Amino acid sequence: MKLIEYTDREAMMMDLANVLAGELANALRLSPRASIAVPGGTTPGPVFEVLSGLTLDWDRVDVMLTDERWVPETSGRSNTALLRRTLLRDRAAAANLIPLYADDQTPEDALPALTAGVDAALPLSVLLLGMGEDMHTASLFPGADLLHDALSDQAPALLPMRAAEAQEPRMTLTAPVLRGALSCHVVITGATKRAALDRAMSLENPLQAPICAVLKDATVHWAL
Repeated sequence: MKLIEYTDREAMMMDLANVLAGELANALRLSPRASIAVPGGTTPGPVFEVLSGLTLDWDRVDVMLTDERWVPETSGRSNTALLRRTLLRDRAAAANLIPLYADDQTPEDALPALTAGVDAALPLSVLLLGMGEDMHTASLFPGADLLHDALSDQAPALLPMRAAEAQEPRMTLTAPVLRGALSCHVVITGATKRAALDRAMSLENPLQAPICAVLKDATVHWAL
């Protein structure tokens, strides 16, 4: 794992946006298309706002979330809706969104079709992850119902996930997809999450600290 510490959050977000854009540009020089998976939540919003205005062949970029709450885009908890507002605008509006949500009653109902869409964009060219204070990443929560399956090397690209910490069912990328990314970054802020990162590194157990599934080959970006 590589850890980069920044003097302030704004500098980190701008630097990270430029790093992600550079990696996507390199991927597009080597292949007709590139893919990037990104987290929901509010922490990466400033990264997306910078990234969305950078010059790339966005029409050749596939964008997906690392996980999604099983709620429609009309919900205030929809990561897809948040992504449309923060990343899929300006120049990045030309990118192709690969959905992790469909208008089905349960994630299990939509799993085959959504998995096919994700599979077509693998391996990920670039991966950006967040991490919770409980050391979860994507929707790989400690104690989640299918966590063991999602961490398996034989896991499909997507799995539904339910956990006590989650208000609703989730759809999440699994560990093989995350580990298979050509480039992996984790962005965290604040002292509490830095302490959680240190604890995860000491545990070295993805079942207790799911972020451990990707830390070995990740670059972690942290600012207080």
